[in-house]
Amino acid sequence: MKKVLIPLSNHATLGATNEANGTYAPELTHALAAFLAQSVDYDLASIKGGRAPIYGTDIEDDEVNSRILADDDFQSRINNTIPVSQINIADYDAVFYPGGFGLLSDLSTNEDFASLAAEHYQAGGIVAAVCHGPAGLLPITLSNGEKLLANKSVTGFTREEEIDYGTIEKIPFLLEESLTRNAARYNKVQPWQEFVIEDDRVITGQNPASAHAVALAILKHFAG
Repeated sequence: MKKVLIPLSNHATLGATNEANGTYAPELTHALAAFLAQSVDYDLASIKGGRAPIYGTDIEDDEVNSRILADDDFQSRINNTIPVSQINIADYDAVFYPGGFGLLSDLSTNEDFASLAAEHYQAGGIVAAVCHGPAGLLPITLSNGEKLLANKSVTGFTREEEIDYGTIEKIPFLLEESLTRNAARYNKVQPWQEFVIEDDRVITGQNPASAHAVALAILKHFAG
């Protein structure tokens, strides 16, 4: 059975504001729905372990989100995430970073998950992310000293989408700018459209609408 490691943020607010935040639930649940449909297992992890904050849990007309969130097994996992110190990266076939503004404040600079992801990638594993999730790829440094993204084409949440969402003045940093500066190439399409970039075993999606497609791309790699 294939297994995916899913790092989640412990940061419960939008940047330095008091607005509740964390991981954006639909980006997690829509990916999980695709994984579970193919009998792919997963672990939810975080820097500190314990309960991981999520938001976007009350979206109308999102049956997938509502169904996964209501599942007892999911609730147990989200409330008891595995601390990074207890992760054995050899147990996993992919690492997937869902988005949400929370990780801009912790996973975007965390060296513990970054070193695990680097080890995983260099052993032939898949590293994937969606929306703000690619911020978690920024600190990943390979054994040759190069950043993972230095030779990769990627996408991620855009400046236009930040403006549309009303967060441009609240975020710790602009992801589009950071990816443009650190990746070989940053790509985007019109705001809110599904868009996925696959560059070898690095898979990124632009926005929440791309979460399911990122999961499908991971599954395609699993199938060979």
